[in-house]
Amino acid sequence: MTMTTPAPGADAAAPRIGIVIPALAMGGFAIGTVEFAAMSLVPYYAADMGVDPAQAAHAISAYALGVVVGAPLLAVLGARMARKTLLVGLMALYGLANLAAALAPDFALLVLFRFLSGLPHGAYFGVAALVAAGMVPNGRRTWAVSMVMLGLTVATLVGVPVANLLGQGIGWRWGFGLAAALAFVTSGLVAWFAPVDRPDPGARPMAELSALANRQVLLTLATGAIGFGGLFAVYTYVANTLQEVTQAPAWAEPLVFLVFGLGMVLGTLFTGRVADRVGLLRTTAGLIVLSGVALLVYPFTVHQLWLMVPCIFVIGFGGSFGLALQTHLMDVAGRAQTMAAAMHHAAFNAANALGPWLASVAVAAGMGYPFTGFVGAALSLGGLAVLGLVALDLRRRR
Repeated sequence: MTMTTPAPGADAAAPRIGIVIPALAMGGFAIGTVEFAAMSLVPYYAADMGVDPAQAAHAISAYALGVVVGAPLLAVLGARMARKTLLVGLMALYGLANLAAALAPDFALLVLFRFLSGLPHGAYFGVAALVAAGMVPNGRRTWAVSMVMLGLTVATLVGVPVANLLGQGIGWRWGFGLAAALAFVTSGLVAWFAPVDRPDPGARPMAELSALANRQVLLTLATGAIGFGGLFAVYTYVANTLQEVTQAPAWAEPLVFLVFGLGMVLGTLFTGRVADRVGLLRTTAGLIVLSGVALLVYPFTVHQLWLMVPCIFVIGFGGSFGLALQTHLMDVAGRAQTMAAAMHHAAFNAANALGPWLASVAVAAGMGYPFTGFVGAALSLGGLAVLGLVALDLRRRR
């Protein structure tokens, strides 16, 4: 089993971990704010641009496709770059693409700019996770990754409700503008605080592609791509569900997104503390089961706000299983660390495309927004089945 190797210069940077990780987490906050806020803003840009909500969700899928395309491409192109330089450039690109999305004059261009803004997503999180994990002992890697990812989950708690309020009050474009501003701030913070490193002289771009021939890597990525799709199947249509099924007042939307974010934050903290001790795959399985049960119950809660809120919390909490999968990838990826780490986020954004698409098929077929919970539960069950194959393959290797 191959453990992750510290980034060049990591030893010198170790005393600065309390500064470096928050700087890296700011990037997660920027990405998380617009990734999840884009879903909460679907009803607003759909109405403004004259498309129905199911069609408007194509902008969500375009972003996810950008992540899937950008993760392997940028991992290969950036293999010989210093990690600090790569992180600064990725966040600058993210900021520019989101600024363009905020100014998009029509839906076709919005979809294009959402695709472009997805390109740096996976590579940023992958490289940031490697930098953080390389600054701590092996037994604390999941904790270090969780602290970087905490930026994304705090975004669901703070950034998304703020963006949703902006969408209700002064326009959906401000949500994308907010993300652009946060990305530019992150570029500056990483440039200032991240440890100075040198490119790995032994790095070879084509060696990164070896991750795509590693069965453990591929099965782990498939677990995330399928299992996490359940969360996105529901989350994409929460605003529509609140408006048309729950018939909740306007103030309930940011409240529900805030509760979802609180679930993700607490789930991230929980997973970061227990996964290395309990076992990465065991922790993943438990959280997928928890999320799947909540998704199965979800359709029966959406007619009452007081029932829907705790269910959304549990769905958010269960979504933290990706942290354990990230660390498992570090264990099995060998020399292809950057590719595997970046593709992890590509897999979760494949879920971001798969879940909303399957849910949109159900909604378009007249099954209604509550049925998205059943779609999500089926995807969770599929992810759990693939995780079983991961465990079986790992046992055979040993």
